[in-house]
Amino acid sequence: MARKKRNQAEEAVNPLAENVHIQGAGVVKDEAIVDTLKDNFMPYAMSVILSRAIPEIDGFKPSHRKLLYTMYNMGLLQGGTVKSANIVGRTMQLNPHGDASIYETMIRLSRGNESLLYPYVESKGNFGKAYSRNMMYAASRYTEAKLAPISKELFEDINKNTVDFVDNYDNTMKEPTLLPVSFPSILCNVTTGIAVGMASSIASFNLGELCETTIALIKNPSHDVSETLLAPDFIGGGYIIYNKDELDKIYETGRGSVKVRAKYTYDKKYNCIDITEIPPTTTSEAIIDKIVELVKTNKVRELSDIRDETDLKGLRITLDLKRGTDADKLMQKLYKMTPLEDNFSCNFNVLINGVPKVLGVRDILNAWIEFRLNCVRRRVQFTYDKKAERLHLLHGLEKILLDIDKAIKIVRETEAEADVVPNLMIGFGIDKVQAEYVAEIKLRHLNREYIVKRIQDIEDLTKELQELEGILASKNKQKKIIVKELGEVEKKYSGERKSQILYEVESFNESVEVEVPDYPVTLFITKEGYLNKIRTANLRMSGEQKVKEGDEVIKTFECSNKDELLVFTDKYQVYKAKVDDFADSKASMLGTYVASKLEMEPDEKTVFICVIREYKGYMIFAFENGKVAKVDINAYETKTNRKKLIKAYSNKNPLVAVEYIEEDTELVLCSTSGRMLILNTGAISSKTTKDTIGVSVMTQKKKAKLESMHFYQEGEFEKAWRFRTKNLPAAGAVPGPADNTAQLTF
Repeated sequence: MARKKRNQAEEAVNPLAENVHIQGAGVVKDEAIVDTLKDNFMPYAMSVILSRAIPEIDGFKPSHRKLLYTMYNMGLLQGGTVKSANIVGRTMQLNPHGDASIYETMIRLSRGNESLLYPYVESKGNFGKAYSRNMMYAASRYTEAKLAPISKELFEDINKNTVDFVDNYDNTMKEPTLLPVSFPSILCNVTTGIAVGMASSIASFNLGELCETTIALIKNPSHDVSETLLAPDFIGGGYIIYNKDELDKIYETGRGSVKVRAKYTYDKKYNCIDITEIPPTTTSEAIIDKIVELVKTNKVRELSDIRDETDLKGLRITLDLKRGTDADKLMQKLYKMTPLEDNFSCNFNVLINGVPKVLGVRDILNAWIEFRLNCVRRRVQFTYDKKAERLHLLHGLEKILLDIDKAIKIVRETEAEADVVPNLMIGFGIDKVQAEYVAEIKLRHLNREYIVKRIQDIEDLTKELQELEGILASKNKQKKIIVKELGEVEKKYSGERKSQILYEVESFNESVEVEVPDYPVTLFITKEGYLNKIRTANLRMSGEQKVKEGDEVIKTFECSNKDELLVFTDKYQVYKAKVDDFADSKASMLGTYVASKLEMEPDEKTVFICVIREYKGYMIFAFENGKVAKVDINAYETKTNRKKLIKAYSNKNPLVAVEYIEEDTELVLCSTSGRMLILNTGAISSKTTKDTIGVSVMTQKKKAKLESMHFYQEGEFEKAWRFRTKNLPAAGAVPGPADNTAQLTF
């Protein structure tokens, strides 16, 4: 009974109890996907496009505008810096999207971060660097900021009705929909944004060139933009590779790409290259990682070290060169293979009156001119209205001042204070506004000097209003104002180009083989797969070759540093490498582990290494079944830089031995039956197929198999004719007591 009462009480309190039904809950409703996208996705997409990712004609996204306007209201155009955390907190009154995103916006707008060609925020403290992904900015409680001097041009006359204001998100204050910028800020700084279904990527241009171009367009709408606007200009400097066709395409359509190249200097004293300016699309870490990768894959052999020496003085990547390296040729190669030369993709997508449009430079500047004309008209109209209001008051005062005694008499004889204004209106024929103004005049102003000055003010205001009327009636006069202001901006803030323009560029030719230093070396190959390369000139000064415990040197080659290596493995593969790929070493060092250097498979082992100077001669493969394959060495030559070839030899029978011969010679085949056979390789036809199974050379008795092969040496056998045969295959002969069987050792 008690439990039943408790359940009834819970149902009464809980609106989700079983006896309470929510209308439509649990009902599966069929709806077209088009309707779902229209009702749910489209509003989000439009919000991102219009209120987040795409800049407007004043050059700013809403997040930028809200931050800068907050700093303006804080009085940060003058005075010292304040804590960034304070600015971020105040900005949240307009932008309630979290302090982290607001602070990141400030970081990008700051001078210290070096993201913008003309930064709007002066910074104090660690604001990170745009050219480095590892140099992170400090927390907002540690840094300080204020508005940069150029920001004055963003807010000039903002309080003179030049732009519209709207309520903020909670209707507690007003914010501008646009800033009345007095220069084309939309093209002064790099702006990128990714919206839904569209994106924007705007390059930055030199302010001086931009102002000159805008002035020229105002004076002559058919002006050729490319005559005054040479090319984009980036804060990171570097070189702009001039391509007139591509630039004209950007100027006309707003789409295209600009090729930017890093700037470097060569230090002859230390034989190194210092890279000090890089493209805006990359970072120093990305460049270093790519160069290191090229060195590891032996595509770049001219470097001995690479360091990031960036400090308070700025960016610097140092490349230490090997002796004899041509720095300019190396940089041409690196431009081709690394982000040291990169494309800045242009997509000039701008919001014009709430509509996203991809416009060329000419169209953007024309749109900005129309926007600025509207700002100037509104400013002049605001000034005209204020002066007209002032003149209206002075006209009323003028009537009073002509008969001050009468005015005083009216005031003195009026019993109620509320009747003073009506009586003055009746007595002098003025309106209420004029009468209110007159009634508030101080007694000390009723003197001759004051009267003369006010009459003079009437004359001056009349002339000024006539001038303002002329401006409002003439578009040409409005344009002259814009031209004058642009000239002042250019004079104050324009500077030299950061990015130098290259009109003639030498490109890297991949078909030209990089010259490898040529000097004699000696290679030591050990049983466990180590290779040690020592300059032959230094060999006399070296001691005994060092090897791991249990290891031993099985082969020694005297060759050139320009020669190539073929490394055959037990996986029927051959790896190709250059002797130059292996660093010069000393006898006191173990050398390089070949399997690791050539990136072999984990369980792959080396079975044979040979040195190739020219691709002439043959590879000889001997198999357990007594067959021998003679493969033309040209089969291993490749036109590309492939490092690994599969099916390097036949996998049909176990391999016994491998030899490389430059010309036909005699080899000795040894069987487990004790028999030996002298083979003249000229008796075997060569094949171009690497994995050929070969031809039968030495017949084997039951359970016997070929076990070794070596070069024949004169005098090895007492009666060599016994081991030679005219026909193949042959069984060979058993060596006698007088034969030198020590040669059996392989």
